Amino acid sequence: MHADLERLIALQRLDSSAQDAQRRLAEQPEREKALDAHLEAARAEVAAAKERLTANQAARRVVEKDVTVQQGRLSKYRDQLMAVKTNREYQAMQHEIETAQNEVKALEEKVLERMLEADEITATVKKLEAALAAEQKRVDADRRAMATEITELTATLERTAGERAALVAAMDSKLLAMFEQVARKRNGIAVAEARDGVCTICHVRLRPQVFNTVRRNDDIVQCDHCNRILYFVPAPSAPAGTPDSVSQTTP
Repeated sequence: MHADLERLIALQRLDSSAQDAQRRLAEQPEREKALDAHLEAARAEVAAAKERLTANQAARRVVEKDVTVQQGRLSKYRDQLMAVKTNREYQAMQHEIETAQNEVKALEEKVLERMLEADEITATVKKLEAALAAEQKRVDADRRAMATEITELTATLERTAGERAALVAAMDSKLLAMFEQVARKRNGIAVAEARDGVCTICHVRLRPQVFNTVRRNDDIVQCDHCNRILYFVPAPSAPAGTPDSVSQTTP
């Protein structure tokens, strides 16, 4: 293979690796925000459930206070019942007692409803707290993994930058300018494999004479459509005594 073509392929690999590392590093803040959002959502569910429990307890205290008031009235009416002198007064007091008893019964039923509701909400709070703890554990693990990834990506950028500098120093300046011009126009991809007579990036069929030249890998040839620099990967040699392999591998 032509030495300049080998350098261009190596340069493309380095640049692609660096671009991927830069892209993944740029995604880290959004990933961090997503982790915070998941954690905040879990916390909000726990807080909302606790608020419902607090509201339930407050409502229960109000009803229990009403029960106390009605029980006081009932006790008062019973005391007054002993002092009545006429049958009419007795019947009226009995009516008041019955009404107070019904009020106490209804209120006690409400207290029971609040207690049952509180049990359900308490169970929900415990379930949500367990879910929050699990989410916190997952987020912490993800953050540790992200920190490790950031370290590795930063190391990749430093390594590729050093290797690129050494490679560029050995390249022809005009060839490097061509590479960088195409890379700027083609989303950072200036070198492409030609396979089966087609540029594997833009998928446009090459002229036969162009593809034949590319197959030799002894010259710098650009795709007529996308201007990317082309190279060819020969099929692996078949073992002796077996049919020629028709499969091709990518670099």
